[in-house]
Order: sequence, then structure tokens, then C-alpha cells
Amino acid sequence: MSIKVASKKKAYALTMTDIKNIRNIGIIAHIDAGKTTTTERILYYSGKINRIGDVDEGTTTMDWMDQEKERGITISSAATTCYWRQHKINIIDTPGHVDFTAEVERSLRVLDGAIGIFCAVGGVQPQSETVWRQSERYGIPKIIYINKLDRPGADINRVVSQIERKLGARCLVLQLPIGMESGFSGIVDLIENRAVFYPTESENDAVIEDVPDNMKADVQKARNQLIENVAECDEKIMELYVHNSEIEAETLRKAIRKATLARKLYPVFCGSSLKNKGTKLLLDAIVDYLPSPVDRGEIFGEDPQTKQILSRKPEIEQPVCLFAFKVVNDIYFGRLIYARVYSGQITPGMKLNNWTRNRKERVLKILEVNANKLQEVGMASAGDIVALVGLKDTFTGDTLSSADSPIILEKMKFPEPVLNMKVEPKTKADSEKVFQALKKLSEEDPTFKLRVDPDTGETIVSGMGQLHIEVLIERMKRQYNVGARLGKPEVAYKETITKSAKGEGKFIKQTGGKGHYGHVVLEIKPALEGINFRFTTSLKGQVIPAEFIPAIEEGLIEAMEVGPMFGYPVINIDAVLVDGSFHPVDSNDIAFKIAASLALKDAYMKASPVLLEPIMRIEITTPQEYIGEIIADLGMRGGKIEEMIDEGLYKIIRGFVALRAVFDYPTVIRSLTQGRASYIIEPYAYQKVSEEQLKKIREI
Repeated sequence: MSIKVASKKKAYALTMTDIKNIRNIGIIAHIDAGKTTTTERILYYSGKINRIGDVDEGTTTMDWMDQEKERGITISSAATTCYWRQHKINIIDTPGHVDFTAEVERSLRVLDGAIGIFCAVGGVQPQSETVWRQSERYGIPKIIYINKLDRPGADINRVVSQIERKLGARCLVLQLPIGMESGFSGIVDLIENRAVFYPTESENDAVIEDVPDNMKADVQKARNQLIENVAECDEKIMELYVHNSEIEAETLRKAIRKATLARKLYPVFCGSSLKNKGTKLLLDAIVDYLPSPVDRGEIFGEDPQTKQILSRKPEIEQPVCLFAFKVVNDIYFGRLIYARVYSGQITPGMKLNNWTRNRKERVLKILEVNANKLQEVGMASAGDIVALVGLKDTFTGDTLSSADSPIILEKMKFPEPVLNMKVEPKTKADSEKVFQALKKLSEEDPTFKLRVDPDTGETIVSGMGQLHIEVLIERMKRQYNVGARLGKPEVAYKETITKSAKGEGKFIKQTGGKGHYGHVVLEIKPALEGINFRFTTSLKGQVIPAEFIPAIEEGLIEAMEVGPMFGYPVINIDAVLVDGSFHPVDSNDIAFKIAASLALKDAYMKASPVLLEPIMRIEITTPQEYIGEIIADLGMRGGKIEEMIDEGLYKIIRGFVALRAVFDYPTVIRSLTQGRASYIIEPYAYQKVSEEQLKKIREI
């Protein structure tokens, strides 16, 4: 059905797509595996764009930011929509660099399926493992695309073996390459038992032929293995296989889809996106094997008032429920909220409640997103991913629904920043402009933190790495036309406690008229792994009215920003409100906020606090002859080697090292290996600082 929607600029048609025909997918991979190049081909061959852009030339649709064009990497996850075989495909192209892992995390939170792209030469690389495990946490079905088969050193079998060994994913190879490296000329489709050749540089000129004679034996063996693997997961295929009955292609596809959605099997496809080989087959695979919102089923949340578990089905008839996963400050539309609609239907002008923050909101405009191009539409329904204009108090991770159907979906968890840098405005007159611009950037990126040092008055920003911070500061200059200088990078230390303790805080003040009265008794203990802060109550009776509980929690969160022991942010705290008292006239939010802060400080000093530092996972790829120098240097830095693997003429060293020890590593490794080695470093965990290092920190 087509609906004409009036717009001040122009009228346009909005097609209502069956929810079963929607695919919300992400493209995840290590940096330089070919995510953006593959997305560009998908958009071109699906008819979304009429010209193929190039990453090196900075002309791709998805890498639209100036910095992405200049650096040749994806920095911000970009969304777009295309159509293939009467299916609507919403695609999010995610960054591959470890510094921008939050972009991957929030994208995966709202996706139904994903394509894991692996380089046929590089195989499973560190960030490949990271993003794969992120997707597994959300239970996302995936298909695998092995790219760059035209490059020297390409080996599909080695990559499949690595995926199974390192990621624990049971691969189901559905395609075999015809030739390899410079001789890569086509693909064998094992389900249809046919060959697809690419005689020109356009996939539109692909030719379907019989399987080459020299490959028939290998293809038959691979097809038998494919059917055996599917038969293990599907009774119908097993019965046909045992009785040597013919298995039709469509029957096999349905069984593969079922196993893929259950994450029992991960179909493997191959190609070379840059050379326009395999993309249209990949589009078919998205439709055939990745889930629709209906396949993913209902989503669960809780009633903010009763805490009862609720569900929402991906149906238009259900109450409205949407999840905000990204905030963007757009130069034309202002503050945009990227959201996934999980149920119901929204229209411009609709009033919603942000139940996460207990705020009323109104949707002014709904926009369909194509990277940095936005088109106004008349509605968004269950399964859609859109940008919304008009939501003033909504942030990443918030849930919105109608006033009569409250629900809060599970929030997202982001890693703690590991690096601090001082920011100074270039002129004194720009101080306020710089701070406001940084504040907007911190609203957009949950892993970019902003604070003012209470002792020196300096502005400190925290991020996932030096590149992360530098990119955002450069963005501030271009987007908000205000420049700033960055200081030297510093380790983002954290504090925590090692045992349970109880503390009390009282704030009682008389001012002549109405006074202040807040009294809080708190018990704190180390939180379970993965929990940064949790607040619960075990009050008996009405010792503290429920209306003051949010103020107490807010006071605790603010108090944790500056640790009482070392002055660093506090993490991993499980706080329980056990007692307190109130005054019927003098009690207010401010009094309980301050009392909570005092109670935390009291308990904290009794709970044996310790200082934590970020430990990084490091992977170094080096020619064999430099192994001795690299191991010796890592030992001097206090690093620990976990494993060493032979990879052809190279050696891969994996281990762990403290962030404070590797600020100069880019220069050092170039010097040690004459520029022939490369390395990847990513945050791993926070660990207790040694007594020796603690003394050095206190002396600074």
C-alpha cells in the first residue's frame, strides 16, 4: 500500500513493507577487511546509488565524514536502506578500529543479523574477535563473507579453519572460489551446483555456467560435506540424506536458514568486493538466511513502576516501543535521535514518554537515513530504524513508549575510557564554546567523557585511545568552528573497593526558614564482574519516602566521579540503601543527594580502596628475525606473552601490557623492526596497580 505524505519541501510516496521482509543487518569486521567497500557494492547493485565510490578516493557513500575520507577508515557507524528481491534491507556499516568500539556496540544492540567480513589474507584478526564476541552477547545470527580473494596470499580454507578455531563458530561453506589470487575469476554455488563467472568488471555481466571439469570432484566433496553438516541440524534433511533421496535447492535453503537463525551454523560466502565479484550473491544470502524482526521475536523489558517483566512483539498493532541507540547533532536538523522501533507505529506529532528518564517527549519529524542524507517520511513501524527530530531529553540507551504502556528495555553497557587528555581553548574567549562543544560530543559518544578538574580547573577528556580523542577534537573544530589544544595523553586510572563496608551520611542545616535534612545509611561491596554501578534498597518501612530515592542514587553517581582516596573515578560498586531518616518539613532532594555522597565517602574509606590501571591486549605481527628484540622490549615494559603463532614468514605474538608502558610504542616498534612489524592494541581489563607503581603515581 502506498501513502502520500505531504511535506513543505515536496510530496513523496511511503511504501509499507511487510515486517517479514525487513532485514536489519550490520557489517562487522576488523579494520581494512572491506566493510565499507562491500557496503558500497551492495548499495550500487541494489539500485540505491548509481555510481560506485572508492575508499581511497574518499568518495564512498557510508564514509561521508571529512576525517573518514582523509584517513580511509570508518569512524562513525552509518545507516542506510536499500531494497533487494522485494525486501527492505536496513544496513549499519560499523567501524573496525578498536578506538570506536562503542559505535559497534550500540549498532549491534538494535540489529537482527550481521555479516562478518574477513580478509582472505589476514583471516581472523584481533578486532574480528572483539566484534564477533560483541555480536554473540546479543545472540545475533550471522553469515560470513571472506573478502579479497584476488589478493596475493589469499586462502579461504585457512580463514575458515581460523574462524572455527578462534571464534568457535561452526562454518557451513556454501561457495567455493574459482581460482585464487590474480586467477580468481568466479564462484561455485554449492546449493545450485553451478558456477558464476565474472568476465568484466561489472557483476551485472556475470555468466552462469556448469562447474569447471577440474573442480567437479572438489565441488562434489564440498557439497556432500555441506549436506552432512545441515543434516546434523535438520531431521528432514537427515531423512533425505540417509535414503539417498534428491534434496531440492529450496528445501536445503530452508534448512540452512533455520540452522542459521538458531546460530547452529554460520554460512560462508566468498568474493572480492573491490573487483565486483560476489556482492549480488551476498545480497541473495542476506534475504535467504538472515532474520527478519519477526524471526527475532518479541523483546523483553520491565515496567518502570511495578518492575514486572513485559514483552513487545514486532507488530504494528502492539503498543509503541522504541529504543534510542545514538545521538547526533546535525547541522541542519539539530539534535537527531537514531532509534529502532520494536513495536507499534509512530507518526510526526506523536507524544511519547521517555520512561528511562521519566520525561515527556514529542516526535516532530521522522527521517529515513542514507548515511548523511536524510529524507522525511510520514511514519515508522515495527522493525524500522529511523532518525527522530524533537526529542530533547533522550539519550543513548533510553526507551520510549506511549504514556499508557510503560516499558524500559535493557540498557547498553560500554567499556570504560582508558586515556585522559587535557583540552585547552586556543583563546580565552573560546573557553565556553569549547566546553559546550565537548559536552555535545560527549552526549553523542558514551565512551567520550568530559570533566573539569576540581583542583586545577582544567578540562579533561577521556576516551578509548589517542586516535579516538584526536578525531573528536578535530570534529569539534570542523563542526563547531572552535579550536583547542590537546595535552599529553595520560592513563585513565580508576578506583574501586576490595571488601564490604557500611557508611552513614547526614546533612542537616537550618537557615532560619525551611532547612535541609537528609540522613542515609549505606552498605557497599565490590560489584560482580561486568557491573560498573548498581544501586538497590533494603529499607524496612517508610524510613525514607520513595520520592527521595532517585536523589540518593544521583548523589552516589556524582560522588563516584571523584574517588575519595586517589581522586580518580570509582567503578565496580554495589550499593545498598539500608537505613536513614527524614524530616517531614526540611527533607528535600538536595539534602538527600549530599547525605548519600557523605555516606559513600564514609563507607568507601573503610572498604580498603585500591587504584586500578587499564591493561591492554596486544597483538604484534613481525618477521621472524625480530622476535628476540620484540620479546625483550615487551619484557622491559612489564608485558606478559600469552602465545606465539607461526603465520607463514611471520610470527604473531599475543599478550598483555599496561597502557602506561606503550605510549611510545609506535616509534619503538618501527625502530626495532625497520618498519616491517605491525601491531594492534585494545583495552582488555582494569587491574590493581602494583605498590611500586603506586608510589610513582603519588610522587607525580
